Amino acid sequence: MSSRADGAVLSYLGLRRAVGVIGILLPFVLVAGDLALGGDGLRDSISRYYYSPMRDVFVGSLCAVGVFLFCYRYERPDNRLANITGTAAIAVALLPTRPDGAATTAATVVGYLHLAAATVFFAGLAWFCLVLFTRGGSGTRSKAARNLVYRVCGATIVTCLVLAALDAALVPDAVAERFHTLFWLEAVAILAFGVAWFVKGDTILKDPPTQDPAPVI
Repeated sequence: MSSRADGAVLSYLGLRRAVGVIGILLPFVLVAGDLALGGDGLRDSISRYYYSPMRDVFVGSLCAVGVFLFCYRYERPDNRLANITGTAAIAVALLPTRPDGAATTAATVVGYLHLAAATVFFAGLAWFCLVLFTRGGSGTRSKAARNLVYRVCGATIVTCLVLAALDAALVPDAVAERFHTLFWLEAVAILAFGVAWFVKGDTILKDPPTQDPAPVI
Protein backbone atom coordinates (compact mmCIF):
# COMPACT_ATOMS: atom_id res chain seq x y z
CA MET A 1 0.00 0.00 0.00
CA SER A 2 1.32 3.48 -0.89
CA SER A 3 2.09 6.08 1.73
CA ARG A 4 -0.83 8.17 0.45
CA ALA A 5 -3.21 5.24 0.87
CA ASP A 6 -1.79 4.55 4.32
CA GLY A 7 -2.45 8.16 5.25
CA ALA A 8 -6.04 7.99 4.02
CA VAL A 9 -6.70 4.84 6.05
CA LEU A 10 -5.19 6.40 9.16
CA SER A 11 -7.23 9.54 8.52
CA TYR A 12 -10.67 7.94 8.48
CA LEU A 13 -9.75 5.55 11.29
CA GLY A 14 -8.65 8.56 13.33
CA LEU A 15 -11.93 10.35 12.63
CA ARG A 16 -13.89 7.31 13.75
CA ARG A 17 -11.88 7.09 16.95
CA ALA A 18 -12.25 10.80 17.64
CA VAL A 19 -16.03 10.62 17.24
CA GLY A 20 -16.11 7.55 19.46
CA VAL A 21 -14.02 9.16 22.21
CA ILE A 22 -16.25 12.25 22.28
CA GLY A 23 -19.38 10.10 22.50
CA ILE A 24 -18.00 7.92 25.29
CA LEU A 25 -16.69 10.79 27.41
CA LEU A 26 -19.32 13.49 26.84
CA PRO A 27 -21.95 12.47 29.47
CA PHE A 28 -19.29 11.91 32.15
CA VAL A 29 -17.44 15.15 31.38
CA LEU A 30 -20.64 17.21 31.44
CA VAL A 31 -21.76 15.85 34.80
CA ALA A 32 -18.32 16.02 36.46
CA GLY A 33 -17.56 19.47 35.07
CA ASP A 34 -20.94 20.84 36.11
CA LEU A 35 -20.42 19.60 39.66
CA ALA A 36 -16.88 20.96 39.79
CA LEU A 37 -18.04 24.39 38.62
CA GLY A 38 -20.83 24.63 41.17
CA GLY A 39 -23.70 23.44 38.99
CA ASP A 40 -26.41 20.91 39.69
CA GLY A 41 -24.53 17.92 38.25
CA LEU A 42 -27.37 15.89 36.82
CA ARG A 43 -29.64 17.93 34.55
CA ASP A 44 -33.01 16.92 33.11
CA SER A 45 -31.37 16.08 29.78
CA ILE A 46 -28.03 16.29 28.02
CA SER A 47 -29.32 19.33 26.13
CA ARG A 48 -29.94 21.17 29.41
CA TYR A 49 -26.19 21.53 29.82
CA TYR A 50 -26.51 24.37 27.33
CA TYR A 51 -27.82 26.37 30.30
CA SER A 52 -25.06 25.18 32.65
CA PRO A 53 -21.42 26.17 33.26
CA MET A 54 -20.58 23.39 30.79
CA ARG A 55 -22.26 25.11 27.86
CA ASP A 56 -19.05 25.58 25.90
CA VAL A 57 -18.09 21.91 26.34
CA PHE A 58 -21.56 20.77 25.23
CA VAL A 59 -21.63 23.04 22.18
CA GLY A 60 -17.99 22.45 21.28
CA SER A 61 -18.24 18.67 21.55
CA LEU A 62 -21.29 18.43 19.29
CA CYS A 63 -19.82 20.87 16.79
CA ALA A 64 -16.62 18.79 16.77
CA VAL A 65 -18.66 15.65 16.07
CA GLY A 66 -20.44 17.50 13.28
CA VAL A 67 -17.18 18.67 11.70
CA PHE A 68 -15.62 15.21 12.02
CA LEU A 69 -18.65 13.71 10.28
CA PHE A 70 -18.42 16.28 7.47
CA CYS A 71 -14.76 15.34 7.02
CA TYR A 72 -15.52 11.61 7.11
CA ARG A 73 -15.33 10.12 3.62
CA TYR A 74 -15.71 6.43 2.88
CA GLU A 75 -18.40 5.21 0.49
CA ARG A 76 -21.25 7.24 -0.97
CA PRO A 77 -23.99 6.08 1.46
CA ASP A 78 -21.64 6.78 4.39
CA ASN A 79 -20.78 10.23 3.04
CA ARG A 80 -24.40 11.28 2.59
CA LEU A 81 -25.46 10.02 5.98
CA ALA A 82 -22.40 11.59 7.60
CA ASN A 83 -23.31 14.98 6.09
CA ILE A 84 -26.91 14.74 7.31
CA THR A 85 -25.93 13.52 10.77
CA GLY A 86 -23.15 16.10 11.05
CA THR A 87 -25.56 18.91 10.14
CA ALA A 88 -27.99 17.64 12.76
CA ALA A 89 -25.23 17.50 15.41
CA ILE A 90 -24.29 21.14 14.80
CA ALA A 91 -27.97 22.14 14.83
CA VAL A 92 -28.43 20.41 18.20
CA ALA A 93 -25.49 22.40 19.55
CA LEU A 94 -26.47 25.81 18.18
CA LEU A 95 -30.26 25.60 18.54
CA PRO A 96 -30.80 25.24 22.29
CA THR A 97 -33.62 23.29 23.85
CA ARG A 98 -36.44 25.36 25.30
CA PRO A 99 -35.43 26.94 28.63
CA ASP A 100 -37.21 26.17 31.87
CA GLY A 101 -40.17 28.33 32.81
CA ALA A 102 -41.92 30.77 30.53
CA ALA A 103 -40.43 30.92 27.05
CA THR A 104 -40.89 33.31 24.16
CA THR A 105 -42.43 32.15 20.92
CA ALA A 106 -38.99 32.27 19.28
CA ALA A 107 -37.46 30.13 22.05
CA THR A 108 -40.28 27.63 21.70
CA VAL A 109 -39.80 27.37 17.94
CA VAL A 110 -36.04 26.95 18.39
CA GLY A 111 -36.74 24.26 20.97
CA TYR A 112 -38.82 22.29 18.49
CA LEU A 113 -36.07 22.64 15.88
CA HIS A 114 -33.61 21.35 18.48
CA LEU A 115 -35.83 18.33 19.12
CA ALA A 116 -36.14 17.60 15.39
CA ALA A 117 -32.36 17.90 14.91
CA ALA A 118 -31.70 15.61 17.90
CA THR A 119 -34.07 13.01 16.45
CA VAL A 120 -32.30 13.12 13.07
CA PHE A 121 -28.92 12.96 14.80
CA PHE A 122 -29.71 9.85 16.84
CA ALA A 123 -31.57 8.18 13.95
CA GLY A 124 -28.53 8.73 11.72
CA LEU A 125 -26.22 7.23 14.34
CA ALA A 126 -28.50 4.20 14.65
CA TRP A 127 -28.47 3.73 10.86
CA PHE A 128 -24.68 3.82 10.83
CA CYS A 129 -24.58 1.09 13.47
CA LEU A 130 -27.31 -1.19 12.15
CA VAL A 131 -26.80 -0.90 8.39
CA LEU A 132 -23.55 0.69 7.26
CA PHE A 133 -21.13 -0.64 9.86
CA THR A 134 -22.39 -4.22 9.54
CA ARG A 135 -21.79 -4.52 5.81
CA GLY A 136 -19.53 -7.27 4.55
CA GLY A 137 -20.95 -10.18 6.51
CA SER A 138 -18.99 -11.98 9.22
CA GLY A 139 -15.98 -13.32 7.38
CA THR A 140 -13.81 -13.48 10.49
CA ARG A 141 -14.47 -13.98 14.17
CA SER A 142 -13.37 -10.41 14.83
CA LYS A 143 -15.77 -9.06 12.20
CA ALA A 144 -18.60 -11.15 13.65
CA ALA A 145 -17.82 -9.73 17.10
CA ARG A 146 -17.74 -6.18 15.74
CA ASN A 147 -21.07 -6.69 13.96
CA LEU A 148 -22.58 -7.86 17.23
CA VAL A 149 -21.31 -4.71 18.96
CA TYR A 150 -22.71 -2.50 16.18
CA ARG A 151 -26.12 -4.17 16.29
CA VAL A 152 -26.32 -3.94 20.08
CA CYS A 153 -25.30 -0.27 19.96
CA GLY A 154 -27.77 0.50 17.17
CA ALA A 155 -30.60 -1.30 18.94
CA THR A 156 -29.73 0.56 22.13
CA ILE A 157 -29.97 3.93 20.36
CA VAL A 158 -33.32 3.04 18.78
CA THR A 159 -34.66 1.76 22.11
CA CYS A 160 -33.58 4.95 23.86
CA LEU A 161 -35.30 7.05 21.16
CA VAL A 162 -38.55 5.13 21.59
CA LEU A 163 -38.36 5.29 25.39
CA ALA A 164 -37.61 9.02 25.23
CA ALA A 165 -40.76 9.57 23.17
CA LEU A 166 -42.79 7.50 25.64
CA ASP A 167 -41.17 9.37 28.51
CA ALA A 168 -42.25 12.72 27.06
CA ALA A 169 -45.79 11.48 26.37
CA LEU A 170 -46.56 9.35 29.42
CA VAL A 171 -44.26 10.10 32.35
CA PRO A 172 -45.38 12.98 34.61
CA ASP A 173 -42.99 15.92 34.57
CA ALA A 174 -42.39 15.68 38.32
CA VAL A 175 -41.29 12.04 38.00
CA ALA A 176 -39.11 12.70 34.95
CA GLU A 177 -37.39 15.63 36.67
CA ARG A 178 -36.84 13.71 39.91
CA PHE A 179 -35.25 10.68 38.28
CA HIS A 180 -33.68 12.49 35.29
CA THR A 181 -35.15 9.87 32.95
CA LEU A 182 -34.45 11.76 29.73
CA PHE A 183 -30.87 12.46 30.77
CA TRP A 184 -30.18 8.75 31.34
CA LEU A 185 -31.78 7.73 28.05
CA GLU A 186 -29.78 10.31 26.11
CA ALA A 187 -26.58 9.44 27.97
CA VAL A 188 -26.96 5.73 27.20
CA ALA A 189 -27.67 6.48 23.51
CA ILE A 190 -24.62 8.76 23.24
CA LEU A 191 -22.45 6.19 25.00
CA ALA A 192 -23.68 3.47 22.59
CA PHE A 193 -22.85 5.57 19.54
CA GLY A 194 -19.43 6.35 20.99
CA VAL A 195 -18.65 2.69 21.57
CA ALA A 196 -19.72 1.77 18.02
CA TRP A 197 -17.50 4.43 16.42
CA PHE A 198 -14.62 3.59 18.74
CA VAL A 199 -14.79 -0.04 17.62
CA LYS A 200 -15.17 1.02 13.98
CA GLY A 201 -11.89 2.92 14.34
CA ASP A 202 -10.07 -0.43 14.67
CA THR A 203 -9.23 0.36 18.28
CA ILE A 204 -10.42 -3.00 19.60
CA LEU A 205 -11.69 -6.24 18.02
CA LYS A 206 -9.33 -5.77 15.09
CA ASP A 207 -8.81 -8.48 12.51
CA PRO A 208 -5.52 -10.32 12.98
CA PRO A 209 -2.78 -9.11 10.61
CA THR A 210 -2.56 -11.05 7.39
CA GLN A 211 0.64 -12.90 6.87
CA ASP A 212 2.50 -12.77 3.61
CA PRO A 213 2.80 -16.13 1.91
CA ALA A 214 6.11 -17.91 2.33
CA PRO A 215 8.47 -17.28 -0.57
CA VAL A 216 8.79 -20.01 -3.12
CA ILE A 217 12.31 -21.50 -3.09
